[in-house]
Amino acid sequence: MSLDKRFQEYFAALDRSGNEDRCFLCRRAPAEVKTFFGFHEDGTPLDAEAFGLEDVVLEKPDIMSYRGTRPVCAVCQINLDAVFMADNGHATLRAVLREMEHERDRLWPQG
Repeated sequence: MSLDKRFQEYFAALDRSGNEDRCFLCRRAPAEVKTFFGFHEDGTPLDAEAFGLEDVVLEKPDIMSYRGTRPVCAVCQINLDAVFMADNGHATLRAVLREMEHERDRLWPQG
C-alpha cells in the first residue's frame, strides 16, 4: 500500500475518533503499544542486550489498525483472538459485556 493511502486511512480514522490517536478499547497510544511488545518508538527492541537480541527491529509499524470504525491496537486484537479461540468464547464475551453494561454495581466493590 502506498504511503499516501496509509496517511489517508490514518487521518480518516483520526476524524472518526475525535482526533485521538489511541486504541478505542484500551486507550493505549501507539508508543505504549510498542512498549508493551518490547520496542522503542523507532522499532528497535527495548532490552536487546539483556536478552541477547541482534538485528531485531519491528519492521512493520502496523501496531494500530486505522481501517475500522475506530482505531484498535494489536494488543486488543490479540486479546480478542484469544477470547474467540477459547471454548464458548463468543458466548462468554457476550456475557461479560452484558454484565459490564447492566450489572456494573454487582461487579465493583462498594466503598
